[in-house]
Amino acid sequence: MRFVVLGSGSGGNSAVVECGDVRLMIDAGLSAKQLTLRLAQVGIDPASLSGILLTHEHGDHVRGLRIFLKQHPMPVFATGQTASVVREAGIEGGIWKTFEAAQTFTIGDAVIRSFAIQHDAVDPVGYVIGHASRLLGFVSDAGHVTRSMTESLRDLNGLFVEANYDAALLDADTRRPWPTKQRISSRHGHLSNDQVTGLIRDIAHVELRRVVLGHLSADCNLPDLILGRLHACLAELGHSHIGLHCACQHEPTEWFNL
Repeated sequence: MRFVVLGSGSGGNSAVVECGDVRLMIDAGLSAKQLTLRLAQVGIDPASLSGILLTHEHGDHVRGLRIFLKQHPMPVFATGQTASVVREAGIEGGIWKTFEAAQTFTIGDAVIRSFAIQHDAVDPVGYVIGHASRLLGFVSDAGHVTRSMTESLRDLNGLFVEANYDAALLDADTRRPWPTKQRISSRHGHLSNDQVTGLIRDIAHVELRRVVLGHLSADCNLPDLILGRLHACLAELGHSHIGLHCACQHEPTEWFNL
């Protein structure tokens, strides 16, 4: 089992998870052209994808979906509410497969467990994707670390999670009006470095091998800030074996094996 982040940030988000013979794209927020180019960069033919999982309906997670599905029809998995909003916006094509938040379903040999998260979308979810004895957790936009989210992310081998902003940098930012800052830091906004560090502190264990951080704000966060926080936290816990990486907006990460 392995995964790669094609790009992550306010300009668009997408990743791919391989589970044996199953290849799943999570979100399609880059343009269809960029999705195709970056898939090629990491050695993936779009025709080999088994389907697309959607976390929620915001543009930076579905921007490329309409054209990509016209070019490469395939199953799209989303909650019923998310699917309705996306399709009402004119995104058709593909084969829509709906589920309820907290439902578990299978795609080939991959077991997908969804769980509800807090964000200002109609029905946002995170995922735990399992294959054989490996588990990958995936949480994009989320404004608050709930108890159920923490419990869903225990016993993982890998994790992708957003680390959107540093509280001090957001507070000092002069480009964003106060209502925008309030939205970002609200319980339905985005995760801060403090929140992500608390989450990792709660779920770190000996079998967790890789944490990839995404959706970093270009203005209100820095890779060195969150990586420094997490390295110190994991060293304190005796889990310095956990590899840390920040995904960026403009190019894919390397493949991460679990």
